[in-house]
Amino acid sequence: MILTLSFLAIFLFALAGAPLFVAILAAALFGFYITEIPLEVIGIELYRIADTPMLVALPLFTLTGYLLAESKCSERLVAVSQSLIGWLPGGLSIIAFITCAFFTAFTGASGVTIVAIGALLYPALRQVGYGEKFSLGLVTSSGSLGLLLAPSLPLILYGIIAQQMNIGPQFTIQELFIAGCMPALFMILALSAYSLFANRRQNIERQTFSKEKLFQALWSAKWEIPLPFFVLGGIYSGFFALSETAAVATLYIAIVEIFIHKEIRLKQVGGILTQAMTMVGGIILILAASLALTNVMVDAQIPTKFFDWTQSFITNKITFLILLNIFLLIVGAIIDIFSAIVILVPLILPLAIAYGIHPVHLGVIFLANMQIGYFTPPVGMNLFIASYRFKKPITTLYQATIPFMLVLMLTVLIITYVPEISLFFIK
Repeated sequence: MILTLSFLAIFLFALAGAPLFVAILAAALFGFYITEIPLEVIGIELYRIADTPMLVALPLFTLTGYLLAESKCSERLVAVSQSLIGWLPGGLSIIAFITCAFFTAFTGASGVTIVAIGALLYPALRQVGYGEKFSLGLVTSSGSLGLLLAPSLPLILYGIIAQQMNIGPQFTIQELFIAGCMPALFMILALSAYSLFANRRQNIERQTFSKEKLFQALWSAKWEIPLPFFVLGGIYSGFFALSETAAVATLYIAIVEIFIHKEIRLKQVGGILTQAMTMVGGIILILAASLALTNVMVDAQIPTKFFDWTQSFITNKITFLILLNIFLLIVGAIIDIFSAIVILVPLILPLAIAYGIHPVHLGVIFLANMQIGYFTPPVGMNLFIASYRFKKPITTLYQATIPFMLVLMLTVLIITYVPEISLFFIK
């Protein structure tokens, strides 16, 4: 009774607005206290996190994303994409999916993508003849594309937590990045196909291909274009470690945006650093507290008991995956992705491994569902961001995003039950 009341009090404390890491840490401290484990373990967990080599990449890639968001990089990327494929049927919608995926991969925040790129793409889509609801749904759902692409922060965070647990088949962050490529491409292709089908009777204006415009756009973005090739090439080739790639990418973008394009003034850098590191600090605090809580759960054999309880009514892998997808969609709509990763992965990963699911495949399933959860009615975060940004009623956003959500849900089901899509290149 005391145990139940204590955890209920912590839960209510969190609902009342307490910081998430405080609630998690309170649960961990209480767990250590009742099991008579020395509280020094908390300090050990903090040190273990600080000593993780991969952790260095987290603040560096975050800063890179914030620098890109503050510059006019999004305008140059849209111009390049439009000059390359704007002449294709549905070219502008495909441009939106590709550009948003790239931008979200580097910023790690879908809301930033909607604000930065949606402001450019929404009026452009309306101008060439796309309907209002379709345009709103496209921009809102595209905001979370890219969570499965390197150097996505959620991918890195999932990899760190899964590696720290040290259970099941071992993998590297690079393998996680490789595994995310095909599912992300599959989602983009599925959404592009839907866009062509949905607008087949619309008189969509197509841009005439122009070599002059293409060269002009390429020249304007000549400093940003090498960035993804450099980052992905460095990571996948093994020439650079992940942290080294992050450091060089941050330095490169800082030089380009501050000293070459001069779109970010030196006096702005302090503010950008503060915003980026505030976000990173919050993630690391939650991560450290959640790993301490994970130790409590492992010592109390909660994952084992949870698995035994689950097996009483889930008898096979297929049923488990169906329920996992439903659960993650709901969670993605009500909890931010970083909190969801650090809280749920320690619980779900042992279950998934027990059902024969590779941890890399689980990571792809987890983030793919979180991606949809961002714009799942009624409380998906991107719905409110888009409503505020485009000054549209939230109910209009609900109607606009449902077709895109259904398409992505179908792709997630295929990704879930065909693990080769994720694991083919890492076996």
